[in-house]
Amino acid sequence: MKILPTQFDGQSIRRVYDEKTETWWFSVVDVVQVLTQQADYQTARKYWNKLKERLDKEGSESVTNCHRLKLPAADGKNYLTDVATAETLLRLVQSVPSPKAEPIKLWLAKVGYERMQEMADPALSLDRARQTWQQHGRSDKWIQQRMTGQETRNKLTDYWSEHDIKKGSEFAILTNIIHQEWAGVSVKEHKDMKGLASHNLRDHMSEAELIFTALAELSTRQIAESAQATGMAENKSAAQAGGRIAAGARNQLESQTGKPVVSGANYLTPPAPKAVKVVKTIKTSTKN
Repeated sequence: MKILPTQFDGQSIRRVYDEKTETWWFSVVDVVQVLTQQADYQTARKYWNKLKERLDKEGSESVTNCHRLKLPAADGKNYLTDVATAETLLRLVQSVPSPKAEPIKLWLAKVGYERMQEMADPALSLDRARQTWQQHGRSDKWIQQRMTGQETRNKLTDYWSEHDIKKGSEFAILTNIIHQEWAGVSVKEHKDMKGLASHNLRDHMSEAELIFTALAELSTRQIAESAQATGMAENKSAAQAGGRIAAGARNQLESQTGKPVVSGANYLTPPAPKAVKVVKTIKTSTKN
């Protein structure tokens, strides 16, 4: 199963795709949070628990059809969470009075249809990603580098998955080792430099940062493959070696240009300038 989060009106909704059954599973509490328009996740969770009890007493099949899967939470850990298919969620939505009910029904139908399209033609998912970046003002050159880097990343994580590296925490550890080696800062420190919170670091990298990230990950994979690295210890060594290769190239470029590759620049929308309050003073004259 692949965890592929998505958004509805800016609200994150966790979802999992089961490739064997070709089924989407959505986090029920995330959808309930949208319907109830609750900013607080715990409040939405309590609402869902009460609704679930009521529907269960009524003998609703919607609750019976819900499953529990481990999904990542805000603290980065995975917890068992109620999930449901789009079909089940469409029934559950009817139990929550909300102005968001109809829009989210249409959205659920749409994401399911898009996935079917992408399975038939994988290039569609790439086209959608390209369109999104274009809408955010990225250049064609940047978009090409971002997509090339993602392909390099996918090949590395595929290797990890096949060689006893667990998705989630162990992926994150190895990724951070690679980043620390080539960039000289951790992923978190790099995000802090750029003023990022929940944003994807790679979506705010410069072209040079993307290139050196891809070089580090390409080198890591090829070193791991040549040594048939298996497990964390061996893949940590490959990650360090791969990162150092990119660090050497970065140092050479910086010595030639005199400019650092790692920067705090980002693509966030700049805040609107604050209005300056003009205070007029009235001069008074006195006659002697």
